[in-house]
Amino acid sequence: MSDPAPRLADHDLAALVDEWLDWDGAAAVIGVTPAKVRTMVRDHELAAAVPAEGARPSIPALLLDDEGLPVKGIPGLLTLLHDQGFDDRECIAWLFLDADLPGRPIDALRENRGSEVKRRAQALGF
Repeated sequence: MSDPAPRLADHDLAALVDEWLDWDGAAAVIGVTPAKVRTMVRDHELAAAVPAEGARPSIPALLLDDEGLPVKGIPGLLTLLHDQGFDDRECIAWLFLDADLPGRPIDALRENRGSEVKRRAQALGF
């Protein structure tokens, strides 16, 4: 019998995500206050996690587009995943793992291929 696949929550996010923005860094990129960034995370417009022990809560930089806005499709996808019981840490792991898609879901979203990502996320609930 093979070992079960690791749970999403158990993945090393620091190894999956190359660049992180803390609240202040994300606020500077977006052009809002750090408090607004926390609100955006709470409202599932963005996702945040503690990437490594001793680190501060941070947002993967790839969740923001070149204009400093959440990548198209991220807020809806995060809401969908949260509705299925995922927490932010699991959402980030799912977005940055190369699972069923050709490539990582975050890359597909950034390349405006969000329909397939959304279909895959909806299938997780079944």
